[in-house]
Amino acid sequence: MKVSIFRSAVFAGVCIGLAGFGFLAGKVIGTFLFIFGLATVVKYQLKLFTGTAGFIQSWADFWDLLLILVGNWVGCGLIALIARCSAMPLQDTAQTLLESRLAVGYWQAGVLAIGCGILMTTAVTFARKGNELGNWIPLIFAVPLFIHCGFPHCIADAFYYLTVPCSYLLAHIGSVILLYVCIVIGNFIGCNLYRIIVPQQ
Repeated sequence: MKVSIFRSAVFAGVCIGLAGFGFLAGKVIGTFLFIFGLATVVKYQLKLFTGTAGFIQSWADFWDLLLILVGNWVGCGLIALIARCSAMPLQDTAQTLLESRLAVGYWQAGVLAIGCGILMTTAVTFARKGNELGNWIPLIFAVPLFIHCGFPHCIADAFYYLTVPCSYLLAHIGSVILLYVCIVIGNFIGCNLYRIIVPQQ
């Protein structure tokens, strides 16, 4: 069971990594191409941290969520390796993005990440209801919205950080880890806020 969860999480990370690749290749069109990542995760029923965090019911689910987070990192890391082979300036773009995250600040980035969590749980909730267009509209709009607003997504950010030049990443590793932890916590809070407002879900 744990193996299947991990494998699903790795592939989810691959899908988000590919979406992030497209975003780094061109931010304007990439904002909309990123929809591919979450749509694929939902249709394949893959284990993505932000697509799972809002639906856990027990401590066992919580530990599975941590396993999913690690699997997502691995999948993102695989695509980050591919990104390093590209002739496009993906590493420079990823570094610029990371620098902007650090400039915002740790707790501020965590607060902004709450917005992403709200959007992701909403998008996944509706998309799981069926293939009717109305069920997919929240997802179609949620992805460009969180990117446009600068709400950090912990798995997309994992791909960006793993694509950053190693010299820069290692020189700022402590700051990057603290930033990332704040973003994960923010995403988790945002994913679960609906429970307060809609407790029957």
